[in-house]
Amino acid sequence: MTTQPQPGSAQFNALTAGSKIIGTVIADNDIHVDGTIEGEIKCTGKVVIGENGFVKGTITCQNADIQGKLDGKIDVKQTLSLRASAHLQAEVNTQVLIVEPNAVFNGTCNMGKSVAQPQPQPAQPK
Repeated sequence: MTTQPQPGSAQFNALTAGSKIIGTVIADNDIHVDGTIEGEIKCTGKVVIGENGFVKGTITCQNADIQGKLDGKIDVKQTLSLRASAHLQAEVNTQVLIVEPNAVFNGTCNMGKSVAQPQPQPAQPK
């Protein structure tokens, strides 16, 4: 669902609480998730997972602000912020990681400019 902004404000997409998407979400603007997404988010802007939001899958974005839950993988080109209410079980790639007290993060984290562009995985032999 796309929300039309007031004059002078930025556009963003929103998935409200009680809504669920299974599949791939591609967003050219910021996206705010208060519902559930199972699959993949590809966003050229900022991804915000609200306190009631849950994403199971892969996120690729410019910046991210996590207040809810993520189970999967996240590739952030710039800054990933984990708020106090965040719960992550994830593989993280980002340039900058900000973690508030009480945020829960279980997984791996690769940081720095070298991870800004995830490297393709080599093909598996058949």
